Amino acid sequence: MAGWKDVREFTLGNISRPATRTGNRLEFGPNAIRAVQDSDDDGVLEPYVYVGANRSLYLDADLTQLLCRVEATGEHSWSVQDADSEIGTITRPPSHRPVLRPNWRIDQPGRPVITGRTEWLSGSPGRLAAKAATRLIAGVLDGLTGIGDEGGDQPTKSRTLEWRTSDELVMISDSSIRITADWLDRRLAFAYTLLAK
Repeated sequence: MAGWKDVREFTLGNISRPATRTGNRLEFGPNAIRAVQDSDDDGVLEPYVYVGANRSLYLDADLTQLLCRVEATGEHSWSVQDADSEIGTITRPPSHRPVLRPNWRIDQPGRPVITGRTEWLSGSPGRLAAKAATRLIAGVLDGLTGIGDEGGDQPTKSRTLEWRTSDELVMISDSSIRITADWLDRRLAFAYTLLAK
């Protein structure tokens, strides 16, 4: 298993083996940051970092080796710290527009500010237009085929956030987190999952 610094995609939870096409039995373990280890349908979600009390994360299941902790510094802001210093901060400014959900912001020292916005508010105008066209076509097809009818078996799509600097996609979060920028301190991404759950 690779170390926590190299994790590219992960989820937070206690499911160690999800139900799949070949097996419907869930397996559980301790609450942890987990990543898929196998590429097949029976992939095991291995724990990389274990969740402790008061928004803390540990390298071991006995919760003796602190990786980082999240401490509130205000109503909408948190400091992410290891045993010695601050790693960065996470902020969720309140939205003044009732239709929009608030954005998230990650500050990692020495790096550009990372802003997490819903995919509909992220990207260039051309990219936003392409997303709108794709959604419109998908909506029309769903309406014609009845796939999206109430009572159907289609899962509800979780909210997707795109995390960007002014010129780079850093990570994507929905039901899992996918990191696209190697320079992002994984502890900040882990801390976000504790706050967003």
